[in-house]
Amino acid sequence: QVQLVEFGGGLVQPGGSLRLSCAASGIMFRLYTMGWYRQAPGKQRELVADITSGDNTNYVDSVKGRFTISRDNARNTVYLQMTSLKPEDTAVYSCNAKRNLQYEFWGQGTQVTVSS
Repeated sequence: QVQLVEFGGGLVQPGGSLRLSCAASGIMFRLYTMGWYRQAPGKQRELVADITSGDNTNYVDSVKGRFTISRDNARNTVYLQMTSLKPEDTAVYSCNAKRNLQYEFWGQGTQVTVSS
């Protein structure tokens, strides 16, 4: 049974930081591209960042220089370090695992709210 469980969401003031974690089980984690997506109310879900099995990273333009994605294959965990948070970063953030365009799994999502 595949599980992706996110941790670390919450309420933070503008300019603050949060670190999201996603712990995976039931997959060969090191073989998967891991990603973080977000969906704000009334908006489409968008890819925030992803990291391949070879540690290549990709970011949406709006978070470049502020967010960092990383992975720990020994812990089957992917992280999203978010700094200089803005109100427009408010969304439900979900963890995603993909491999070979055949296998794709999602976490349940965690709410991030940036507000004063």
